Amino acid sequence: MAPSASLAGALEDLYRRIPLGMRLGLAPMRDACARLGHPERAFAAAHVAGTNGKGSVCAMVESIARAHGLRTGLYTSPHLCRFAERIRIDGEPIADSHLADLLVHVLREAPEVSFFEAATLTAFLAFREADVDVAIVEVGLGGRLDATNVLPKAQAAAITRIALDHADRLGPTLIDIAREKAGIAKPGLDIVLGPMRPDLRRAIDDVAHGHGATTSSIEHVPAPALIGLEGAHQADNARVATVLGGRLGASHEAIAKGLADVRWPGRLERIGRHVIDCAHNPDGALALAQYVRSLGVPPERVKLVFGALTDKDWQAMLAELAPLATSRVFVAPQTGARTAVPADTMTALWGGESAANLRGALEPGDAEIVVVAGSILLVGQTRALLLGLPSDPPVAL
Repeated sequence: MAPSASLAGALEDLYRRIPLGMRLGLAPMRDACARLGHPERAFAAAHVAGTNGKGSVCAMVESIARAHGLRTGLYTSPHLCRFAERIRIDGEPIADSHLADLLVHVLREAPEVSFFEAATLTAFLAFREADVDVAIVEVGLGGRLDATNVLPKAQAAAITRIALDHADRLGPTLIDIAREKAGIAKPGLDIVLGPMRPDLRRAIDDVAHGHGATTSSIEHVPAPALIGLEGAHQADNARVATVLGGRLGASHEAIAKGLADVRWPGRLERIGRHVIDCAHNPDGALALAQYVRSLGVPPERVKLVFGALTDKDWQAMLAELAPLATSRVFVAPQTGARTAVPADTMTALWGGESAANLRGALEPGDAEIVVVAGSILLVGQTRALLLGLPSDPPVAL
């Protein structure tokens, strides 16, 4: 391994790979895994794909596994505030010094990898070194060609909800997207499916069966009595997690405790008067809108702070969220290499104010609740400001 290195220097080297984006294709990742001694084979895994809900399901499954006494790894993306949030051992982010050493090692041994491939390799190395019993791994983009799909057959796998997102990469229709996500199928694997239209289920089944895999629904799985995450939509995520937890060997008691204790920052998270949520596509915005309406707060007592990236369907998101609040403030999140929708563009369509900076936009004024959404980057920046947290440079990969 490389000698101790500063995390700032390692991240600077990693971020130079952002132009490669979230590259679709497994050949570079497979070559790098071979060079690093196949860390992806060193642990059992739960592999979770989907448009929305996959991060919440991963957090739930990881909490269940820990409640059952297993040593866990958790790999998710992107981060909210610190890069280390992406790689967790037994629920805690990897230490900065260890993360720096692993990143330096990966980038030296596999200099051709992309940002996301390097992050994934680093997680696999961390899980191997920590000798985890199980790693819960969130797919980054799609499934079939995602860097995480170098994992051998998982012990448990799921596809959550299917919605339109990343259509430029995964295909223009929900059927196309469903088929890409079904690409996590492996021979002998049974994939747990969240609620979805029958035609999407058929598309996933076609791909899964072609790979020698099968699928299961959650229609007969009862909703748990207590879930540690807010929002009615989390009931379906918890039902998926219940099945996955059982396939990892967790007892009924561990499943119940894990679901009750789960925490997942930035998902309908309450911080004082602020409700921050990583809704960044229309499906997520609809779930957020339903939650806000369930609170019974009239629009004149709600403030919306919204910012989005240009490659997202921000107009459809605002169609769901703008009617919630009579006070609206639009802000362009800090984006790194991506492009944000100008605040004035959103103001012109929906009315409200354009904010030059996020800190000012977050002032609640007379609002009973301040809803912050539209971009995961915006939510991470909001969380750092509200809680006084350190942050690494933003990147939506």
